[in-house]
Amino acid sequence: MLNKILYVFLVIAVITGIARLFINNSTSVPVEEVACTMDAMRCLDGSYVGRTGEKCEFVCPKLPTVAPEIQVSIDDRADLIMLNSPVPGGIVESGDIISGQARGQWFFEGSFPVVLTNWDGLIIAEGVIAAKGEWMTTEFVPFSVTLNFVNPYSEGSPDFMKSGSIILQKDNPSGLPEHDDALEIPIRFAK
Repeated sequence: MLNKILYVFLVIAVITGIARLFINNSTSVPVEEVACTMDAMRCLDGSYVGRTGEKCEFVCPKLPTVAPEIQVSIDDRADLIMLNSPVPGGIVESGDIISGQARGQWFFEGSFPVVLTNWDGLIIAEGVIAAKGEWMTTEFVPFSVTLNFVNPYSEGSPDFMKSGSIILQKDNPSGLPEHDDALEIPIRFAK
């Protein structure tokens, strides 16, 4: 009789354990998967990324570092001219808009020249940047231009051929060398 009671308690314990297992699994909070929208964003380096992670954020790759001597040159002219797009080391494609702001004295008649060079300094595009506001001022004036060019880098070329520069030249109608100035920004060409 003691054995029968022991078996009954054992069966009850097993049934209770199994019941708890099913109850816990059915009442536990289900793990929700995050479904991000399928939109994309162009990063400063020219690559495109989608949303990712629990917060569905865009995560862009880090830009290549700019050589210290080039950064010093950029910083030295920051009170005269600044380039917003592309950023130093960023990717440039034909048809991209080059934009920034410059003090009025950088312009002459509301414009100044810009050139795009390949890794060897060969000019592959040139244009005239126009002020987007009153340029006869000592304040910063926004500017923009679109440059169209044939990409000097082709698939299979050495990596150094991806490098180039945007050179924003201070307009100098006098031609006197003491009035010359330029801001050179290193860029990379898209693959």
